[in-house]
Amino acid sequence: MAHFSVKKPAQFWVKINSIDYNTEDLSDNGKAQLASLQFLEFQMRKIKDEIAVYNTAKASYIAGLKAELEKSNAKVADQAPASE
Repeated sequence: MAHFSVKKPAQFWVKINSIDYNTEDLSDNGKAQLASLQFLEFQMRKIKDEIAVYNTAKASYIAGLKAELEKSNAKVADQAPASE
């Protein structure tokens, strides 16, 4: 899997597999590929952040449900193997 990052000072560079490339030297197609890759990285970062929020909410709901079950003295199921 290729790893990339974009440096942002005066000149624009992209690093792919530890090699720096000047993005000003890219063809129009190369610039479009880079823009698509940057867009995907941004979208993936957003989804990762959303999943972190969902996991936090899930843990909170589980804790709340567990507290309610313990408070209501709900019966515990037999320790039979769970079916998949």
